[in-house]
Amino acid sequence: MFGIYLKRELGRRKKAALVIALGLALGIALVITVNSVSAGMTQAQDKVLKSLYGLGTDMTVTKARSAPTDNSSGRPNFEFDAQSNDSDETQSSDRVMTQGGQALKAALVAEVAKQEGVADAVGAITLNVTKVDGSFTQGKAQSTTGDGQSQGQGGPGGGTSTAAPQVQGGGASFDVNSYSVAGVDVTDQTLGPLAGMEITSGKTFTASQTNAKVVVLSKSYAKENSYKVGKTLKISGTKYTVIGIATASSSESTTDVYLPLKQAQTLADAKNQVTTIYVKATDSKQIDSVKSTIQKNISGTTVTTSADLAETVSGSLSTASNLATSVGKWLSVAVLAAAFLVAALLTSSAVSRRVREFGTLKALGWPSRRVTRQVVGESMVNGLLGGALGIGLGLAAAYAVTAISPKLTAQLGNSGGGGAMGGGPGGGGGPGRQATQNTMEIALSAPVSLTTIALAVGLAVTGGLIAGAMGGWRASRMRPADALRSVS
Repeated sequence: MFGIYLKRELGRRKKAALVIALGLALGIALVITVNSVSAGMTQAQDKVLKSLYGLGTDMTVTKARSAPTDNSSGRPNFEFDAQSNDSDETQSSDRVMTQGGQALKAALVAEVAKQEGVADAVGAITLNVTKVDGSFTQGKAQSTTGDGQSQGQGGPGGGTSTAAPQVQGGGASFDVNSYSVAGVDVTDQTLGPLAGMEITSGKTFTASQTNAKVVVLSKSYAKENSYKVGKTLKISGTKYTVIGIATASSSESTTDVYLPLKQAQTLADAKNQVTTIYVKATDSKQIDSVKSTIQKNISGTTVTTSADLAETVSGSLSTASNLATSVGKWLSVAVLAAAFLVAALLTSSAVSRRVREFGTLKALGWPSRRVTRQVVGESMVNGLLGGALGIGLGLAAAYAVTAISPKLTAQLGNSGGGGAMGGGPGGGGGPGRQATQNTMEIALSAPVSLTTIALAVGLAVTGGLIAGAMGGWRASRMRPADALRSVS
């Protein structure tokens, strides 16, 4: 009897049922869309942090930043001397500097590894190489500094620029190119700069190549400079054979050249030094306590976790994430509340128009609980119908976002700890380089999880129950006399 009556009543009131279902559907669809976009934002942020940190890394340890001295400008100097009797002489000069000038003793890697809660620790050194090629004609070029003004537009970073140093009796011009170098521990590549990279051409380092003159290049750097496996890269007069081309497993690589750690230390004149210690915790839930332990037991260091780095991500990714988290969720709550209220009011109004029907049923012997059950049953069906429509609309919206894949930019700032950016594999880069390499472009997706679908079903049931409760309460207060008055 319940099913037959339910089917007949829903068939008679299709328009009202559809209006209630659509109201709930819009609210549920918005919840699914906001949740899926928020999940996509989280995934995008994880990609940014993984490209900076490397896979498997829970935190990095760097040297605490110290105040610069009066005589430290942080800008490399280059000396060029074109003899006056030469009509055209080309000279080249490389300057290799550790990132930020901050370095730790390599022995601290073993000390960090011994700390409670640390599963593994690996040291690496991040360098910035600024290469200047000068061409001189009949004159003597004076020394010039490698700041942005004397080197031309762009300074030491972001490609090649041309400028002219001061000359006597002649002319001169030079090109400036800056790139980042990471010295990696070839005996343990599961942590550190190469951990988030995939070798797509050639091969990676072997454990025996601790001091070999070989390099692995990022795909973008190799393509830009026409390097292939087997070719030679020259840094500060030392030739290195390219053995592999690496591609970041997520987003863009922020390091151009990878060297064995000892070779990188030699280039930077930083024997037995590292700029970053990559740390993996035994338990990802205890990262904060491990961070505190390291900072307490090893003075003069700064420990940076992924949570710290997440706070430094800005740009459209951060803006969109904040909107999805704050405005989007509150908007979803408001729309859902309105949808539930409208469904309840429409159900109550529909019950009020059925005074004669329910009054007659009560006169025929239907108890109030049976009438209430009938109204709640109809509301539940409306709610489930709204849930199905809402899930469909939500999935369509999420699919549209993923198909369009809007591009978001993420600017990786410095957390102020002396190693947030310098500590990662992309820490290399001078003043100009950092501005370009630390801006990444991420394609947004909107994954829908089973948890989100379950939430949508729960909201549909809740909406049906709320509307049914309101309508059932209204129906339970009707009396047979109400039916007689409605007839007259």
